[in-house]
Amino acid sequence: MKSLFLSITLLLTTAASAIAETTHVATASNFSQPLQLLVQSFEEKSSHKVRISAASTGKLYAQIKHGAPYHIFLAADQKRPEKLEREGFVVNGSRFTYAVGQLALWAPQQQFTGEAKLLISQANIRRFSIANPKTAPYGMAARQTLKALDLWEQLQGRLVRGENIAQTYQFIASGAAGIGFVARSQLTEEARSKGFHWVVPQDLHDPIRQDAVLLKRGANNPAAKAFHAFLRSDSAKALISSLGYGLDDN
Repeated sequence: MKSLFLSITLLLTTAASAIAETTHVATASNFSQPLQLLVQSFEEKSSHKVRISAASTGKLYAQIKHGAPYHIFLAADQKRPEKLEREGFVVNGSRFTYAVGQLALWAPQQQFTGEAKLLISQANIRRFSIANPKTAPYGMAARQTLKALDLWEQLQGRLVRGENIAQTYQFIASGAAGIGFVARSQLTEEARSKGFHWVVPQDLHDPIRQDAVLLKRGANNPAAKAFHAFLRSDSAKALISSLGYGLDDN
């Protein structure tokens, strides 16, 4: 009887292991922390596991093109997922906007009550940080905002470009740069309590629509398909919205 019980237990364990899978999600740096919370919620309700890799959208796009073993791509724009779709890397019909990013100006060491434009142009702030506009959508939005404020040319000698928005945040938080543009979602209550922050009006830059896709590498992975579906659930949307992102109207 004991032998039979052990055999049944082994069979059930093996069956559960066969059902449970791990999916590898590549995410834009701005969404790294929100994704960790989403994964925690998903894993509490599922036997599947999620592995995360975070970098700039441009870098992840290049890695996917060169065969990186990702199953899902959470970009910080629509451009790169659309390109991957055209190039045959994406499961048809899987692309959707999971979040709309918001840009924020942050100067943790500045006590300031005037207009943000005046603070940006102050000569006593030696380093101004933005994400690289060539690879990071938040960097492109930062450049568009500075151009809209007629400050882009003035700041050229002071700009410090982060490889991604996470590095940009670290430049500012560490004091390597006195001010810069970050993702609103990065500004925790503690960060907002330090110095000055300003949520950039969205008419100063193109919308930061962040698209997700299920890559063909994940087409037959149950965990990838389940997590991709979870991202469209009401509970996931509510969490994303609570963390400083807008949601797509469509």
